[in-house]
Amino acid sequence: MNTTTTPAPRRRAYQGPAILSYGFRPFFLLGAIYAGLAILVWLPVFHGELVLHSAFAPRDWHVHEMLFGYLPAVMTGFLFTAILNWTGRLPIQGRPLLTLVLVWIAGRVAVTASAEIGWLAAFLIDTSFLALVAAAATREILAGKNWRNLKVVVLITLLLAGNVAFHIEAHLNGTADVSIRIGIATVVLLISLIGGRIIPSFTRNWLARERPGRLPAPFGRLDVAIVAITAVILLIWIVRQEGALVGTTLAVAGLLHLVRLGRWAGDRTFGERLVLILHVGYAFVPLGFLFGAASAFGLLPPSAGLHAWMAGSAES
Repeated sequence: MNTTTTPAPRRRAYQGPAILSYGFRPFFLLGAIYAGLAILVWLPVFHGELVLHSAFAPRDWHVHEMLFGYLPAVMTGFLFTAILNWTGRLPIQGRPLLTLVLVWIAGRVAVTASAEIGWLAAFLIDTSFLALVAAAATREILAGKNWRNLKVVVLITLLLAGNVAFHIEAHLNGTADVSIRIGIATVVLLISLIGGRIIPSFTRNWLARERPGRLPAPFGRLDVAIVAITAVILLIWIVRQEGALVGTTLAVAGLLHLVRLGRWAGDRTFGERLVLILHVGYAFVPLGFLFGAASAFGLLPPSAGLHAWMAGSAES
């Protein structure tokens, strides 16, 4: 995946609200606000002081809204900004962007009120957002003939599949399980893939300008191998969460990502917090694997690794 193939184009004449001029503006803002509000709601729900009108069990509502509510918003904001550089095309803005924003908001309302409107209506409304994002991203990448970045669309489609499975699994079994791990595994792979591109690139640009010397290793064959191994290990983890096999493989993945992180010269970025935080956020990827390994051997609760990935890496 090439994140710097084509310079970002000049904006077309746009007279609408500034918040709808680029994808990151509404989705980063709304994603941040929603994450805070969802946690504020979750705390009294967790303690039994508030009852939601959702068809999901309380824990599933919390997981779903962090994994398939908040995260797709910020991912969309990043994706629709990055696509400009990948393809050289003009940004998605104005009414098309507003439509996506409204569909995302409708999904949040539908999931929370799904006990009132029915699980199927909530399912159709909620899953339509990632389907539209995948379609829009595919159109832009194909129009820009930037074939290499179609792998990102594949991962978005996997996240959509995880969301579809979540609704169905929760409806049929009363709670979600496998679908949660599918969604989380997809997010970890996205962070591994995109983070492995942008973190060394941004670090290199800053160090070359401010602190000449040791530079981060660029994305290469080692990174490709680690991402491929990570995908296999996450597949094992989706199927099984306990035992020596999964514990050992998760530990291996954690060590491999620590090696990868150590090659990016993060220790030289303390003078620029915006660059440093990228390394700090990625550090939760190997930490999540290591916590998951400890959980597989019965040393930590399963939530430790999940929260390292989702509250550490994904929200950084």
